[in-house]
Formats: sequence, structure tokens, C-alpha cells
Amino acid sequence: MMEVAYVCEWEKRPKSNHCPSTPLVCAWSCRNLVAFTTDLKNEEDEKGTHHMVHIIDTEHPWDVYSINSGHAEVISCLEWDQSGSRLLSADGDGQIKCWAMADHLVNSWETSLGSAVDGDPIVALSWLHNGVKLALHVEMSGSTNFGEKFSRVKFSPSLTLFGGKPMEGWLAVTVSGLVMVSLLKPNGQLLTASESLCRLRGRVALADIAFTGGGNIVVAATDGSSSSPVQFYKVCVSVVNEKCRIDTELLPSLFMRCTTDPVRRDKYPAVTHLKFLTRENSEQVLLCASSQTGSIVECWSLRKEGLPVNNIFQHRSPVVGEKQPMILKWRILSATNDLDRVSAVALPKLPISISNPDLKVASDTKFFPGLGLALAFHDGSIQILHRLSLHTMGVFYGSSLGSSLRPGDETAIKRQRAGGHTVHFKALQLSWTSLALAGVDNHGKLHMIRVSPSMGQMLDMNTLLRHLLFLLEYCMVTGYDWWDVLLHVQPGMVHNLVEKLHEEYMRQNQALQQVLSTRIVAVKASLCKLSAATAARACDFHAKLLLIAISATLKSLLRPHVLNTPDKSPGDRLAEICAKNTDTDIDKVMINLKTEEFVLDGPPLQSLQQLIQWVGDFVLYLMANLPNQGSIVRPGFGFLRDGSSLGMLREMMVMIRIWGLLKPGCLPIYTATSDNQDSMSLLFRLLTKLWLCSRDEGHPQEPDEPLIDECCLLPSQLLVPSMDWLPVNDGIICKLQGKQPLRQQFGKPYSLPGLNSTAQVEVFSRSPGAQRMDNLRCLHMGVCPTEESKACTRCGCVTMLRSPNKTNAMKQWEQRWIKNCLCGVDCTVLLPPSRYHEGQIPYPI
Repeated sequence: MMEVAYVCEWEKRPKSNHCPSTPLVCAWSCRNLVAFTTDLKNEEDEKGTHHMVHIIDTEHPWDVYSINSGHAEVISCLEWDQSGSRLLSADGDGQIKCWAMADHLVNSWETSLGSAVDGDPIVALSWLHNGVKLALHVEMSGSTNFGEKFSRVKFSPSLTLFGGKPMEGWLAVTVSGLVMVSLLKPNGQLLTASESLCRLRGRVALADIAFTGGGNIVVAATDGSSSSPVQFYKVCVSVVNEKCRIDTELLPSLFMRCTTDPVRRDKYPAVTHLKFLTRENSEQVLLCASSQTGSIVECWSLRKEGLPVNNIFQHRSPVVGEKQPMILKWRILSATNDLDRVSAVALPKLPISISNPDLKVASDTKFFPGLGLALAFHDGSIQILHRLSLHTMGVFYGSSLGSSLRPGDETAIKRQRAGGHTVHFKALQLSWTSLALAGVDNHGKLHMIRVSPSMGQMLDMNTLLRHLLFLLEYCMVTGYDWWDVLLHVQPGMVHNLVEKLHEEYMRQNQALQQVLSTRIVAVKASLCKLSAATAARACDFHAKLLLIAISATLKSLLRPHVLNTPDKSPGDRLAEICAKNTDTDIDKVMINLKTEEFVLDGPPLQSLQQLIQWVGDFVLYLMANLPNQGSIVRPGFGFLRDGSSLGMLREMMVMIRIWGLLKPGCLPIYTATSDNQDSMSLLFRLLTKLWLCSRDEGHPQEPDEPLIDECCLLPSQLLVPSMDWLPVNDGIICKLQGKQPLRQQFGKPYSLPGLNSTAQVEVFSRSPGAQRMDNLRCLHMGVCPTEESKACTRCGCVTMLRSPNKTNAMKQWEQRWIKNCLCGVDCTVLLPPSRYHEGQIPYPI
């Protein structure tokens, strides 16, 4: 049910004042970035010792990015924002810092904002809610409409600007009972205010923050004693006369049931964990009380109940329309038996409904992700408990080596307990789909644990595929990274998942298909990398992403000849005419176009030559390899039946032909064996014949023999380019197919050969002296580039950090990739020139 995927440890553990009571914190973003702290204090300067914040990308866990946080006291809170691009850190001295990516790089962070309540430790921290809430309907998982599976829930932001735009900011709760709010004004200034939670301020040992649909904030707080009440407060934030105003109101409180039980009254004296079940549900809370040897967990729910009426008034004749008065009251939902001592708690982020009818549907469909919460214990084990009933759904028996044991191996469990509890998790976080668990142990090691979507239940393959497909669709709709879903995809599942994902996508309306058009291609590419049988298709999907981007950029340069144009743009008219005209002569297709709409100045055309060259090279490679597509799937196979992509290539060939009349220097360069060879005309003729075979995607035809014979002659007529423009990444996901956990060291890339280096696909081979490619600009950078570059941690695309171009046309192309990579993921890392010389770039050499 749970097994370790990999463990990362420090190569040389620095000296530290290790204290078992030092709290560690961990936070997992929707981009699958994990931020965590350790008790290692290894950065000293004249001002003293500073604590570090470590950030890893789960795909490249060895590349740890350690930030000298500037926090002089122990970091108590880490909190990602909804986009996963900014991080809040707070410490025991009341200092809060806001970290943001510099140049959108995962390994470059800077802080320019912060707030403080000097000397008042922060115990709870949260970003203000932006009003975006999505509901995942498990009961509609069989529906063909994404709008029925995932729906937007009406939810108000914590604070709005003019026009209803949510205002950004954060909220913190301190030990002394203060609530502090910091608001980010549109001009970049920070507006900060603080207020006491209640008139009688008291010590707050633990607190948590949740949000209501009406835009209010609810804070739960306790002084740490199980005999004291757990207090709840409503916090309203507003801006009055350019000043932040905070209003607080006391809500119903509760006493833990274990303190009222005569058997357990003094058994668990301290409240060690206090968490709302979800950040967007302030009516359900999880409490854990502990002693030195054990713990107990309780789940409570806030309900409306009728107020009992005194007997004196029960015989009074009721007024028409009068209703029984209602009050809010906390009721216990469930409680565990006596447990071992709990060391960490992780709650699911998947937004499934947790009402009783929905839970019954989830049980009937056997969809378990998002239903369980994780408890870590001091003996090194982890239990997954149902988030409402708190019954055990699965158990992970950890060991000091980071491996997992079978649930029935009682001898090993006893041996482990007898040997001591040296290794246990002090911080725990579930991923955004609840399919992975990240834990930091008391030795500073990071453990990545798979959490099976079946939760130990016996599921047939179709049901498992349906659940993984459902979560992939959820990631597509939300824009979240899907790395944790890939952890559970075996090579034999890849083909079925890709086909089913395409079928579901084609059932959506045209508007939604257009929004998700590139994202689904990126998901397919990442899936195909997991299997040697489909690795070549991953190349096709990458080429399709680049093709779509180039086509959109080139068409956007076209301008209508006159201002009072019809509804269709020049790009739309080009696509329409090329779709209707089946002539194989490129010059005859040009005649039907208004060539004045294609008139551009010389400099923009010349600056786009490398993109135009890529289009020409790709068409040549595609046609030259048509006869080689046999039993072994080779790159280019996916385009043979893709009529829309072939049609897109035809459109660009026509556009390039017209531009070549204006600026011959922008044309693609071919090495031909004959001086009078019209290479573009030849390639367009062959491409059109292939397009005619596949333009009816419902009933595609096989290429005829004359076409294949002509394609066989291409290598003797033109020099066919190599495929060195395809990126190859060195991520860990392809190396996690086995069940044995991988052990790694921070700062040292894992050297085990992965799928890509062993697959018999020629596009993955790189000679030591091969030219390095800028995969987005389609430029050669030399064997040992001196320019700083950045690389995508998902697809491996490498591109120069600084632009060598000055023309507006090329800058427009480069603007696309400032934040996101070609695959749509915004997880890029800076590659200094030294890493090229050391061979540590994303190419296996």
C-alpha cells in the first residue's frame, strides 16, 4: 500500500546542536516542489547562526537549493501560495519572510517583502484565500464532461480590491494570542496590522487557520493543555481609509473528549497537533493529545442544533412562521484507540466532498485518494487513517534504512521496536493528489513514499486505470503538476492511459479542447517516457508542442491588408484555403492567397530563420523516415495519422514560401545533390500526399507505394538532418519503475542508467563531442557553451538565460518561455557554464 520511492540524505552531515524537540517543517506545492527545514545550522556569519530552507523538485531530488533564510531563530512555519511560486517562512522570533523565484528559476530565490512581530513566535501562517475553489466529484468520474467531474464552487476571497479582484497577503497567529495580517497592495507596498484574538489574551501553543465561503477567516487555538478548551475565532479583514482593519469574534469552543473520560483524564496531558481537515472547511477539526509514550486522535464537527425550549414555553401556541432557535455546537465524529506517540500529521489536499452520501459513493467506486490522512509515529511507522471515521486504511512500517516491510512481518516489526526508535518522521506532507508522501526524519533525510490509490484494496486493472485517468484529468483542468500520479504508472499501463486520455479529451467541447490543447500533449509526452515501447512517441509529442508554438507565433505576425477586415484573421484564412486546396504544387496553393497580408519587413523575417529552419528540417526528417516506420516505433510515427499536424506543416510551408520571395535569406537551407533541386516544392508535394492519406482521422489510409518509393529516394537527394534538437532529461521518474527504494545524496546526481539511456532509440544517443542545443531557440550553442542556461526539470529543454536577439519578432517568441517551458511546466533550473564542462547537463553522455 505504501512503499519508499527514494531517500535523499546529506553527503556529510554538518555539525549541529541537535535537539529532539527542535520542530521541523515541510511544505509541498502544486508544482511538486518540496520545501523543508532540518535541525542542521550550517551557515554562520558575523551576525551568528542562520537557519536554512531547503527546496527540491521531486523529479530532481539531488538538486537541493538551500536558502540562507536570515532567520536567527528556528523556522516554525513554511507555506506555499496557490500558484506554487512564492513561499512564506516564519520563525520563533516573529519574523516572516516572503520568498519568490528570481527569473522564474527553481534554484534562484529572493526575498524583498516581510513582516514581523518582534519577539513573538509565529505558531500558524497562511496566505489569504483567493476565492478559487474547485470541487472534485467522485460520483461523476464516469461522466464524459469535465465540467461535471470538476466544478467551480462559489467561494469569496478573504479580501477583494476594486472590481472583485482578490487582494494578496498573509495571516499569522503568534504565541501571545495576536493575529497579524499583511496585505500586498497593487503598487507593491505592504500594509500590516495586528489585533488580539480576544480581549483576554492568553498563550497560544498551537493554532491553525481555515476559510469560509463568505470570505471570513477562522482561527483555532489552544494553549497546549488538553484540559483547556480549544478556542475558535472568526477574523474579518478589511481596508478602511488605506489602513488594514481586523475584527475578531469568539466562536463556540470545545473540550477534548479524552479529558472527560475518567480512564484517560490525565493520560494525555498535552495537545500536540491541531489541524482543520481542509483549509476551506472550518467546520471539521482534527486534534491529537499526547503523553511521553502515546497519543489519541479525535475528529470533531461543528453542527447546527435546535436550542431546547423550557417546559414553560412548550405549551405556548406558536406564532405563524416561527422556527425553533438554532445554535452551533461542536460534536465529536470519531476517535482512535490508544496509539503510539504521534510525531507528525499530514492532511490531504484533494478537494473531494466529505459529506456522508459522497463518502458512500467514494466507497462504492473504490476511489480512495483524498480520503485518508497520515500519522507518523515515534517508532518510525506511518498510518493512513480515514479522515472522518479515523479507522486504519493502511500501515507503513519504516526502518532506519528507509525500506518498507510487509504488513504481516511481525518478527521484523518487533526487532525494529526492540532496537530503538532512532529514525522517525518529524515533518510529513501529502502531495496534491494524495498519491505521494514526503517526510523529513530526525536525521535530516528526505523520504519520498508512494501511497497506492487502492489503499491496499484489491482493484482490477480497469478500475486502477480509471482512477489514475481521473487524477490526470484533474491535473489538466487545474494546471497542477502531475508528477505524483506518474509514480504509480507502470510501463504496461502507458498505452491504455494515453488512448483513454485522448478519448476523454475529444469528448469535450471545442472551447475546452482549445484551452487544454497543449497541456494534454505534455501529459502524453510524460506518460510515454515511462515505457521503452512508447519512448519514440514522447519525441513526437515534444515535436508537436514545438510545432504548435511556432505555428501560433508565425501566424500572429500576419496582419490584414485593410483595417475593415472580415471576421477571419489572415491565419484563419490561410488554414481554410490550405484545407480546401489539395493541390500538391506549392506555387498553385499560393495563388489563392492574398500575398499582401504576408508582407513583413526584412529584419523580423531574418531573425526567425532558425524557427523556419526547424520546420523545414522536421518535414524532411518526417518524409525521409516514412519508409522506416515498421514494427519498431520510431520518432515521427505519431505524425503519420495526425492530419491536423500535417495540415499545420503545409500551412507553414506555404507561408515560408511567400516570405522567401520577400527575403530569400529566411528560407530553410537544404544540402542537395543537385543544383537545380527545388527542395521546398519537392517536400511540399510529398507532405501533401501524406496529408491526403490522413486528413480524415476517422478513416485514415495507408501511404501508397509510389509515395513510399519517393520518400526512399529522399536521402539520395537531400541531406537528412539528425534529431539532436530533441531534449533528453535525467529525471528520476523513469528510474522508479522497480519496487526497491533508491538511495541518493543531496548534491550528487543519481547515476543508475534509466529508461532513456537503455532504450534502442537513436534520438537519445549523444556523442561526447556533440553540439549543445538551445531547444527553444533552435540554435547550436557549441560543445562547451559559455552562456548561462536554464533547463526544464521535466522534459529536459535547455535554453539560454539571456536573449541574444534584439528584434521584436524573436522577442515575442522568447516571451513565451520566460515563465513556462515548452511542456507547460514552470520548473526550470539555472545551469551555470561549469556544469556543461562537468557533464552535469540533462543529456546522458
